[in-house]
Amino acid sequence: MGFSVSTSKGYFRDGLVNFDEMNVSVASASVLYGLGVYTVFYCGWDQHNDQLWAFRVNAHYKRLTQSARIMGFADFEEQYSFSQFKHLLIDMLRVNKVKDNVFVRVSLFVDENLSGTKTIGLKTSLTAFIYPASPMYPASGITAGVSSWTRTPDNSIPARAKVHGNYVNVALAKNEALVAGYDEAILLDSQGQVAESTVTNICIVRDGVIISPGPSVDALEGITVRSIEQLAQHLKIPFQWRPIDRSELSIADEVFITGSSAGVTPILSINKQAVGSGVVGPISSQLAKLYGSVRSGESKVFREWLTPVYEKKS
Repeated sequence: MGFSVSTSKGYFRDGLVNFDEMNVSVASASVLYGLGVYTVFYCGWDQHNDQLWAFRVNAHYKRLTQSARIMGFADFEEQYSFSQFKHLLIDMLRVNKVKDNVFVRVSLFVDENLSGTKTIGLKTSLTAFIYPASPMYPASGITAGVSSWTRTPDNSIPARAKVHGNYVNVALAKNEALVAGYDEAILLDSQGQVAESTVTNICIVRDGVIISPGPSVDALEGITVRSIEQLAQHLKIPFQWRPIDRSELSIADEVFITGSSAGVTPILSINKQAVGSGVVGPISSQLAKLYGSVRSGESKVFREWLTPVYEKKS
């Protein structure tokens, strides 16, 4: 029997409560206007060492603070230092006695009702809950289509801020992709260059070099893709940050997406045109395997990315 969300306890406002008590009003600003930011990180159960490893918690805290700053949630870092943030999440995992692969979703939201379309000067609250880490996509790869929807530009709704309301844009793209028979959508930015998929960053491989759009493109600054950059360096595979033209999707040897929920997922075809030979490529496969072993605690490299949840028994 795996982890059950419905019977778990989550963090809500200022303490641990039963999951079914973690509710906000229908008049809350977070419901009415999507005024919240969030992050999701992975925890892998290591049965061999009887340990649960939380993956890159410090990087997720940093990105959450950056999203909060962009949205004007100025008091987040004053309310929660990294040490406080880490320990409250570890306490939540311990109380729930988690011994499964799970995700932890943490949100900071405007916790006031009928407050209007603003964030400055309003109360914010923190919430977090745990849910099973079911694979988003099969390791064997997916299909994708280039969306007719443009990724929201930084001067409208910044993609680098993981804002609840920003997901309207990618939901429209995802709907379009599903109706067309694809698993995922690839969004272009306002300049016509590749931005990201609906919930992941994207990389292509050309002549043995991994290429991903740089941070100036309208895309979330992903923690997983940054991890892939370092894993590629460890494997001595060249990695470049640069703009990717739409036409490069047609001539890439491999294309894959990266994210906390997607891991490293190969894209086998785009707009019904095969990527490379139409099968999972060697670089995608190698990175997916190493990434999985690192975040599960199986690999000894990049152990500094892992935070142990349970104390060692003496």
